[in-house]
Amino acid sequence: MLTANIVYATMTGNNEEIADIVCDSLRKQGVQVKEMEISQTDVNDFKDADILVVCAYTYDEGALPEEGIDFYEDLQETDLSGKIYGVAGSGDKFYGEYYNTTVDHFDDAFKQAGATSGAEKVKIDLEPYEEDIEKLDQFAHDLVKTVQQK
Repeated sequence: MLTANIVYATMTGNNEEIADIVCDSLRKQGVQVKEMEISQTDVNDFKDADILVVCAYTYDEGALPEEGIDFYEDLQETDLSGKIYGVAGSGDKFYGEYYNTTVDHFDDAFKQAGATSGAEKVKIDLEPYEEDIEKLDQFAHDLVKTVQQK
């Protein structure tokens, strides 16, 4: 059975909702999922799963979530070769060039850790609506497909 670990950072609840949607979609595909808040998670927990997902917000002008900085730094120094990952996040288009940059930072951190992207990054403006839920379902489907093709 495939396993997935989903880690989220949220202030408004939007990224927890995104993580919940991805979690539900993966479970419908028969994946065993663990969902955790980022400050309560050790990067080494990622070594035990087939699929790794981070859902995090971007604070102010491009800043990582304060509670996720240790996780982010540890992620860059962890060997996740052979692991499949995906990154999604909620942001606010009000911030223009800084919109959802945390998604890009975590994508880069996974690459630095040697993991392989299994799905296109998903950036959502504020809370997820119907079209966003469809994107997240596709995201989860792509992650599973990538692992199965490995």
